[in-house]
Amino acid sequence: MLLLTNDDGIDAPGLQTLQRAIAGNTIVVAPNTEFSGCGHQVTTHRPITVEQRSETAWAIAGTPADCVRIGLHVHSPVHWVLAGVNAGGNLGVDIYTSGTVAAVREAAFHGIPSIALSQYRKGKRPVNWAIVQRLTERVLAELLNRPPAPGHFWNVNFPYLEPEDPDPDIVFCPPCVCPLPMHYTVAGSTYQYVGEYGQRPVVAGTDVAYCFGGKITISQIAI
Repeated sequence: MLLLTNDDGIDAPGLQTLQRAIAGNTIVVAPNTEFSGCGHQVTTHRPITVEQRSETAWAIAGTPADCVRIGLHVHSPVHWVLAGVNAGGNLGVDIYTSGTVAAVREAAFHGIPSIALSQYRKGKRPVNWAIVQRLTERVLAELLNRPPAPGHFWNVNFPYLEPEDPDPDIVFCPPCVCPLPMHYTVAGSTYQYVGEYGQRPVVAGTDVAYCFGGKITISQIAI
C-alpha cells in the first residue's frame, strides 16, 4: 500500500497527477488546504479534524507531517509514502522549509521508504501536468524498486520543460547547501522578502545546477 500526500492541498493538480502516475493500491491523506513552506510543523495542542472523502481518501485539517502520522494510524501496513507533485521546486536547502519534504521525512522516521516529488517552475511559468505525469511514471519505475538507505529518503525535482523538449536525463546528485537569496525591501518597521528563487547560488554537481540545467535530479537525504 502506498500513502500519498502533499502540501498544496488534497484538491491540488499535482496530487491528482501523482495518483494517475501510480499503478497499484493507494490511499490519500492530505491537507484540506495549502500548507506550502510549513516545514516539519506538527499539531499536538488542538484536535485535528479528519474528513473522509472516500474509502481511500482523507482530508486533514493539519500539516503534511500530521497527514503522514494520521495516515499511518488509519491504515496499516503502509509500504511507501509519496509526497507531491509539488508545484514548485524543492531543491537544496528548500528541504528544511518544505512541507512536501517534511511528509516523507516523517515517514522515514517511522522506517518507511519515501519519495518527495517536485516540479521546478522557471519564472513561475504554468506547470504542464501531462509532462509531469510522464516524468513521474518514469522516476517511480526507477525508485519504487530502489528503496533509500535506512534513515534516508529520496528527493526528486523535475526541470522546467517546453512541450517540444525531449525527456531529460535522470541524475543522482547531492543537494546544494547554499542559502537562498536574502533580499528585502524595507518600509518603516516592515521587511518584505523580494529574493528571487532563480537567482540562488548554483554549485556545479548539485541538484540546483542539474535541475536548472534541464535534468531530473534525485537526491538521497539523511533524516
